[in-house]
Amino acid sequence: MKALSYLRYGGPEVLQIIDIPKPIPREDQVLIRIKAFSLNDWDMALVRGKPYVNRTMAGNLFKPRKFIPGSDIAGIVEDTGRRVTRYRKGDLVFGDLSGSESWGGCAEFVCASENEVTPMGEDISFEEAAALPQAGMLALQALIELGNLKPGQSVLINGAGGGVGTLGLQIAKTLGASYVAGVDRSDKLKMMSDLGFDKVLDYEKGEFLGEERKYDLIVDTKTFHAFYRYTHLLKRGGSYISVGGSSKKLMTILAFRGIIRFLTGRKFNVVLLKANRNLGYLKELYHQGSLRVVMDGPYPFEKIIDAFRHYSEGNHRGKVIVTVP
Repeated sequence: MKALSYLRYGGPEVLQIIDIPKPIPREDQVLIRIKAFSLNDWDMALVRGKPYVNRTMAGNLFKPRKFIPGSDIAGIVEDTGRRVTRYRKGDLVFGDLSGSESWGGCAEFVCASENEVTPMGEDISFEEAAALPQAGMLALQALIELGNLKPGQSVLINGAGGGVGTLGLQIAKTLGASYVAGVDRSDKLKMMSDLGFDKVLDYEKGEFLGEERKYDLIVDTKTFHAFYRYTHLLKRGGSYISVGGSSKKLMTILAFRGIIRFLTGRKFNVVLLKANRNLGYLKELYHQGSLRVVMDGPYPFEKIIDAFRHYSEGNHRGKVIVTVP
């Protein structure tokens, strides 16, 4: 089978498409013929090996052992181990493999535990299904589990033009948010307005840090700035939730969130992803017509390195999708 490989850490230039044997499922695994996958920040972090903590997931400090990236996949069950009970050959499934031993989603086939995938249904395309797992779970866990979003509340999403932001807007509106503002680069603002953001702010002009409006909840997908720079944007009792960004800043929030709350009356927290949790809820929102996917691409598999390059430059809108023949 064909798979995307990287044998040293670096940018998209270290990636190559190689031929390797098709994997064989263990007793508790399913073999999936991948039809589409999407790219995430973790994929780029694994390939780059930065921050260095990501090298503990990819192999070691000097050379990656986990040499096929990719976590968000959608495809068809090709074979099953003898202990698998939930699926049979021909079933359509999707899920996030970031909790698995080897990831491996950027390939024609992958093996996964039956608990790492969810039945897909036939009214959603492989491309759309592959866009939902990781970004959707991050948005859900930020808005509901940590943000405790209530009807009538207001939300600000930083980095709103990517997967978490575009899905997060729609989830927030479904939950009854009365006002959702989004921050991103100027070339993404029209797309964001068309999608339904009540206000769009140009990150490159620093508009959102000067906002006069106060929000009940801030969801930050980038975490470029120190936490205290957001305090004035939050109502008293409001929450700031980070779903990604600088490891140093994320660790600072986790270490000092208690004292921050005591001193400011605002809550600061970080989503520690629980892969595939409540994925069925996202699927239901899609079936109801409450959720649509903003797709960048799709790219054919042979152009996957171009897709990684495009993603690494931060030019993408929504989810970058790759299709597999």
